Amino acid sequence: MSDKLAILGGKPVRDEFLPYGKQCIDEEDIESVVKVLKGDYLTTGPNVREFEEKVAQYVGAKYAVAVSNGTAALHAACFAAGIQEGDEVITTPITFAASANCVLYQGAKPVFADIDPKTYNIDVKDIERKITDKTKAIIPVDFTGQAVDLDKIMELADRYNLTVIEDAAHALGTEYKGKKIGSIAHMTEFSFHPVKHITTGEGGIVTTNDEELYKKLSLFRTHGITRDKELLVNKEQGSWYYEQLDLGYNYRITDIQCALGTSQLEKIQKFIDRRRELVRKYNEQLSDIDGVITPYEEVYSNSSWHLYIIQLELEKFKAGRKEIFEALKAENIGVNVHYVPVYYHPYYQKLGYKKGLCPNAEKLYECMITLPLFPKMNDRDLDDVVKAVNKVLSYYRK
Repeated sequence: MSDKLAILGGKPVRDEFLPYGKQCIDEEDIESVVKVLKGDYLTTGPNVREFEEKVAQYVGAKYAVAVSNGTAALHAACFAAGIQEGDEVITTPITFAASANCVLYQGAKPVFADIDPKTYNIDVKDIERKITDKTKAIIPVDFTGQAVDLDKIMELADRYNLTVIEDAAHALGTEYKGKKIGSIAHMTEFSFHPVKHITTGEGGIVTTNDEELYKKLSLFRTHGITRDKELLVNKEQGSWYYEQLDLGYNYRITDIQCALGTSQLEKIQKFIDRRRELVRKYNEQLSDIDGVITPYEEVYSNSSWHLYIIQLELEKFKAGRKEIFEALKAENIGVNVHYVPVYYHPYYQKLGYKKGLCPNAEKLYECMITLPLFPKMNDRDLDDVVKAVNKVLSYYRK
């Protein structure tokens, strides 16, 4: 292509910027929120319980505890699992920092296992290599929406007496061997940030089939305080009475948020279908571009596709990932990179983590770019992304 790159003064492929992700809100969603605003409850009320029940039903779990955000959900799950100082928890470095930070919140140590270079998910064999007598839990991440190999991970957990906290922030609606994730791991965390499959503005949830874990999760989000007579130490007080049984946090979610979430959940299949359609079109149009590696998905996973990530075979270009990334942005394509490996962050470096821990993850980081993907994208938007990728890579190709 002979078009001059926008970054060099040429005309961009698009006039308007296309973000990598965006919420999809309609009038029904707005009306559901307005109804709460006109009602009696704004914070913890009937809409929270309704949302929890509907999410649990959707994923096939017995229980769900909604909290203020996905990070709070991971923190609550670590608390419920009994993770504490001296423990180790194995997770992946290719994730948002919260997947490891939640371990630090409990005074424990994150241990990073490398990824499978095909799926970008945590390598089960490397998980086993990293298990020690201090290991208490595994936090696998369904990266981009693709399910981790849950059977193998749960078998490992059973053999070594570990808790599995599945970080499914990317994967609401994903199926593993025909079954929706959310009821397979001991606990599963979902996020409702605006770029996720459904949104509550900010919000998260933990699903589980274990009643004891459910009780601990519920307690943790409300300062460790309860009015439940079955749990009270002093049961002879009046109905006004409450007790703090543990040191919890104020991680409550509001009725306003959950009304939005319930309305969004009714449309989730439409959202997922569109994401899958966009991914299919991306794969068709990008797979023949020299120097681009499109995503690989295992047969056991039916991803709900939160992110669409390509790898660049940088040896085929006369520019690095940074130059290509900035050129795509100049074409008004909202590319991103997910993620900087967690242990690269200065805070983790100060804790003693060094580069070189996970070679596959580090290699992937150097060459990956996230392309826009969200239900409101139309086919013209997708064509613009492909056109921009072709335009930029053609210019920089050796």
